[in-house]
Amino acid sequence: MDFTELLKIDPKTDLDPDKPLFAQVRTRIIEAVRDGALPAGTRLPTVRELAGQLGLAVNTVARAYRELEAAGIVDTRGRFGSFVASSDPVDAAMSAAAGAFVAAARKVGLGRDDALRYLDAAFGAP
Repeated sequence: MDFTELLKIDPKTDLDPDKPLFAQVRTRIIEAVRDGALPAGTRLPTVRELAGQLGLAVNTVARAYRELEAAGIVDTRGRFGSFVASSDPVDAAMSAAAGAFVAAARKVGLGRDDALRYLDAAFGAP
């Protein structure tokens, strides 16, 4: 599989050119996992292969892979390679965070609308 088109990393035209390249790679892989372009169990290219496809330094891709593995999005199986994890850790993490947020809001007597104002403010919404 050619990841050049899937990940679309271009330091000159990227939507967030100030974001480090490893973070762009990590974000694009997460987006591809979330939208189904990289389903669970998909074998990812080796670090060297992906670096070559994207025209990036090996260390840039290696850091992205390390961070993806630490986040539970990618499983590395030694010499067998790196694979998209079988479950989406983002869903589990966000469900737990949402539950904790609702519990905290209820504890101080806030309803849904009042609690959502705090989320909007945290995200910087007007």
